[in-house]
Amino acid sequence: MPSSGLVKVILDYDGTLTAEEEQVEELAERSIGTLSRDILKVPLSQVREDYSRIRAKIMAEPHKHWWEVNGAIAAYSDEGAFITNTTTIQVMLRTTPSYSEAVARRFPEPEYDPIMDCSNYLFHKNTFDLEPRFRPAAKAVFSELAAAADLETLVLSSSKGDKVRKNLRTIGFAEMRVLGDTRQYEMVPSWNKEFVHPRQGTGQIFQVDEQHTIDLRRPAYYKALMSEMEDSARLIVVADTWSMPGALPMMMGIPFFLLKTTYTPGWCERHVSAHPYGGMLSDLALLPERIRALV
Repeated sequence: MPSSGLVKVILDYDGTLTAEEEQVEELAERSIGTLSRDILKVPLSQVREDYSRIRAKIMAEPHKHWWEVNGAIAAYSDEGAFITNTTTIQVMLRTTPSYSEAVARRFPEPEYDPIMDCSNYLFHKNTFDLEPRFRPAAKAVFSELAAAADLETLVLSSSKGDKVRKNLRTIGFAEMRVLGDTRQYEMVPSWNKEFVHPRQGTGQIFQVDEQHTIDLRRPAYYKALMSEMEDSARLIVVADTWSMPGALPMMMGIPFFLLKTTYTPGWCERHVSAHPYGGMLSDLALLPERIRALV
């Protein structure tokens, strides 16, 4: 890879720059409240009880439950604190007929399907005003990366970017470019782009281990990454979860760092560690030196 020229460092927002493990309980409670009050029209205690029951079931066998989009696996339920919340909501709504019916009435013309649109709505609505809890190293890492003339730092988000810009302003980085609406979760089964796995050959869905596969049919995210490649020597992607933001870059030959957190599953850590384009990051504070080692 080129040793000169602009290198773009793409930093995921939720969970990478922020400590989402400290925010997920508030997010879940806000989402439960929105469901009870505005969508399902049932008592708060009932939704809270159903949520707790479904979450326990999911975490007992996380490989059997996932964030589903267009019938495909976007991420497994244990890959992130916010992902566990979204998966719990989706499974709860899909497996409770009265809830599914209420959601269908509330989202009669969905972009994906009513359940997916509902979970997206709950996430964006209830994280917009959630107080940001940046990881301790976030500000210093931003400062060091921003000072490097050969680097451009971008913040990755599936949101439109308004939430991210608002929150970055609180630590003095409102000018940071946000790569928003990348839709890492958007699975399109009809997309025909294929990738070459070093051992499994050409395809779109690859086996990670006996319990997990990875599905690369994410055209919106692919398009965003390809666009950023056009005027740079290389990209580097950093995130706290693997399936949605990390698997596709790695298969495209883009270096990816997985930030190890309290919720990082062992199967993700093992796979990323063993991949030629993957690497584990034990602390966000170590990112600048890891980037320098690459470029």
